[in-house]
Amino acid sequence: MQFGIFSVSDVTTDPTTGHTPDDTERVRAMLTIAKHADEAGLDVFATGEHHNPPFVASSPTTMLGYLAGVTKNITLSTATTLITTNDPVRIAEEYAMLQVISDGRMDLMMGRGNTGPVYPWFGQDIRQGIPLAIENYALVRRLWTEDVVDWEGKFRTPLQGFTSTPRPLDGVPPFVWHGSIRSPEIAEQAAYYGDGFLHNNIFWPMTHTKQMVQFYRQRFEHYGHGRADQAIVGLGGQAFMRKNSQDAWDEFRPYFDNAPVYGHGPSMEDFTRDTPLTVGSPQQVIDRYGSFIDDVGYYQRQLFLMDHAGLPLKTVLEQIDLLASDVVPELRKIADAKRPEGVPAAPPTHAERVAAAQAEGKAGATHVGDGGDEYTGKRAEELLS
Repeated sequence: MQFGIFSVSDVTTDPTTGHTPDDTERVRAMLTIAKHADEAGLDVFATGEHHNPPFVASSPTTMLGYLAGVTKNITLSTATTLITTNDPVRIAEEYAMLQVISDGRMDLMMGRGNTGPVYPWFGQDIRQGIPLAIENYALVRRLWTEDVVDWEGKFRTPLQGFTSTPRPLDGVPPFVWHGSIRSPEIAEQAAYYGDGFLHNNIFWPMTHTKQMVQFYRQRFEHYGHGRADQAIVGLGGQAFMRKNSQDAWDEFRPYFDNAPVYGHGPSMEDFTRDTPLTVGSPQQVIDRYGSFIDDVGYYQRQLFLMDHAGLPLKTVLEQIDLLASDVVPELRKIADAKRPEGVPAAPPTHAERVAAAQAEGKAGATHVGDGGDEYTGKRAEELLS
């Protein structure tokens, strides 16, 4: 199982000091956090995509492209790539470029986002969110897997003889996750293509998470991609730790109580009971997260939100160190012991995807003049019917 962190890139005032970072400070802190996670031995760093205050991560590929050059091992990903309001042609080209720059050390998670006003800002209608996600992703797949594309749809201008450049690394597109916390249509989409499904359940009880993951698994098997328990699943999470549990509660409480997302709402006691947020000792995090496999089955990626609510950079780096040194090694042991035979231990690497594509004769062109074997993504209309 992979373990990593994701950032929503919020700019929030530290309630204990009154300090509010400016945008530059916050962006540079995210870069420091990602590099530290790589040095600490975590598996994944993921950034969200937002186009409104108080968030600053408006250009994931710019950030991840830089990080590809200054990190060594960590997988670079998105916690959301806005499939509904980004042009699918730009998604195809920008993430193929990131794939080339990172030498395949990346993947991405398609999502609709959680900010309604973003739709009209980019010329779209929020009421068309699901159809946009379906049509746009179908086009992204064709642009990655076909050398020359003729296409016509509902939400953008037609394409005639269009070639997306650069071509995917080694002729194989990046691995894609689809993220949703409430829409079974997105879980269906992930299952239809045999892609990964990430349920970022940081605000949801396990009963809801279990239902969404089970639905995706059932549909994954229905479409013939493998057994239900072989589907590629990821979960979100939140934790704040100190060696002494009470110290963690005392330190984190003002951040929780004043956070713009959940502050002034449910108490921290209620929130930690009903959602994955775990405040306490490393052992309490191990006990809590080590049990999630019993609820949803073995899953391949666990991400934690740690740099939010105004927490100072120094504290976030300390949290990463605790996660990497005290928590992740124990969670790896638990996950390995609970993994059924034949179930992937982690999402497929680029090398594994290349080998599988070559074995099936589905590796595409690596240059627009190469030709090569092409394969066509399934039509969006089938999902909409």
